[in-house]
Amino acid sequence: MTETSHGSWEEAVRWLREQPERADLVRDAYYDDPLIEAADRYRRSNEWEAVRAIIGTGPGEALDAGAGRGIASYALAKDGFSVTALEPDPSELVGGGAIRGLARDAALTIRVEERLSEQLPFAEATFDVIFARAVLHHISDLPAAMREFHRVLRPGGIFVATREHVVTTAADLPAFFDGHALHHRYGGENAHPLEIYQNAIRESGLMLERTIGSLDNPINYGPQSTAEIHRRIAGQLVPIPMLRPLATALLDLPGVGSTVRRLASRIDRRPGRHVSFVARKPK
Repeated sequence: MTETSHGSWEEAVRWLREQPERADLVRDAYYDDPLIEAADRYRRSNEWEAVRAIIGTGPGEALDAGAGRGIASYALAKDGFSVTALEPDPSELVGGGAIRGLARDAALTIRVEERLSEQLPFAEATFDVIFARAVLHHISDLPAAMREFHRVLRPGGIFVATREHVVTTAADLPAFFDGHALHHRYGGENAHPLEIYQNAIRESGLMLERTIGSLDNPINYGPQSTAEIHRRIAGQLVPIPMLRPLATALLDLPGVGSTVRRLASRIDRRPGRHVSFVARKPK
């Protein structure tokens, strides 16, 4: 890996968008423009469909924590929620400025708060839903942030954290950093062992209802389709190429693929794999 001096997250994303060979990654990460088209593509994605199956639709008060460019804020607002976007970066490309521009272009009301998760400027029991996409692994004091999320969530409210980077042990971090497309540009990536996330959620007072493994659900592997994941699994499990289409067809059968994906998730040890969490505040 070529060493590069670290810059800002905005500079890193701007650099990525200037690499023609990374065009697919830019699109898959929703870093492309026009932002309103990227946000609408996200709302129509298999990933958001999986999120919607968990949180439902509005009305209700929703907090998009670590909102970035605002693609989830857009999806929440389009689905009928009153949305507050929490994003400390004021950037016009990847932060609060981008969210305000998106809300304006989409004629949506999205309140933007440029604050950190560890000190939320909201009263207790403000939100029905707290959604955090790829956010927890960036937070400096995760237990403090989780306590704040618990505080501002209404009794019975739902907390969903998706696409969190997981490592089996801290010794896997260098491999994760080396493989990440942007860490060498801004130095801000991170990942935790699974129990770090789970303990922080539980110790905040939230009830952890579900841990979603890396291959369990499109919430973690979108925008890849389930069919694409099945082809990948067949390619890894079946050494004879001519038999892989048959293995893929078997995985596509109802119940077969989901079972195999759950098992594959349990043995997945890739550094930085995605895992998601669903928790609820007791009534």
